[in-house]
Amino acid sequence: MTDHKNPSKVDSLPAPEAGRRVLIKGQQTKTVIIDAALGLASQIGLEGLSIGAVAEVTGMSKSGVFAHFGSREELQISVIREYHDRFEAEVFYAAMQKPRGLPRLQALFDNWMVQTSAEIDSGCIYISGAVEFDDRSGPVRDALASSVSTWQTALRRAVELAQAEGQLSRASDAHQIAFEIHGLILALHYEARFLRNPNAADRARQGFQHILARYAGSGTSPAPTTSSAPASAAKSPKLVAVPKARRKPTHD
Repeated sequence: MTDHKNPSKVDSLPAPEAGRRVLIKGQQTKTVIIDAALGLASQIGLEGLSIGAVAEVTGMSKSGVFAHFGSREELQISVIREYHDRFEAEVFYAAMQKPRGLPRLQALFDNWMVQTSAEIDSGCIYISGAVEFDDRSGPVRDALASSVSTWQTALRRAVELAQAEGQLSRASDAHQIAFEIHGLILALHYEARFLRNPNAADRARQGFQHILARYAGSGTSPAPTTSSAPASAAKSPKLVAVPKARRKPTHD
């Protein structure tokens, strides 16, 4: 006697179509996982991120999450890449709409300030990750350092373009100028997130204008202290970190 099994709906689909649907579903699931993992890492840090923690947040099984990444390390690296992609889109590419020179450099800083303001209550992956992995080696540290270096290179390039336009002194060291601008953001995080100084954002903006004035090109005066960011973001009325309960890291 021959058994006649009714084909499933998946089996009855044309092979290419079935494969494409499975691929799309897998990509969508992975996107959901990464998004949840990024939100979790912003709260508890990259080191606290684990397969088990993400499974709990997404309501998936550990094996389900593991199937998409294969290891905790790969999950951490995926989060770093996603954070970098979002940072580029919101800070860098948005500023590319401005003319090269000081307008673009100003937009980069303004966008960075908006990003920083939004992260005060949660945390910046670049900064928190540097604290966690500064004395370590391995792929996670390498991915994080590469992302930060890419951003620093873009910032320095914006400074060099302002020098080429004669808006910043060509005799000045572009690395030094970019270093000082980066330092303002680090100071902002420390003052606003740790010391809860409500004036930290204003001081960072003043510091940026002082940098432009100090390195101004001949016959060029820095732009007035204005921001191309929305008014609500520019004022930053609540740039103070709110303490949040920290979850105990797991290492599944």
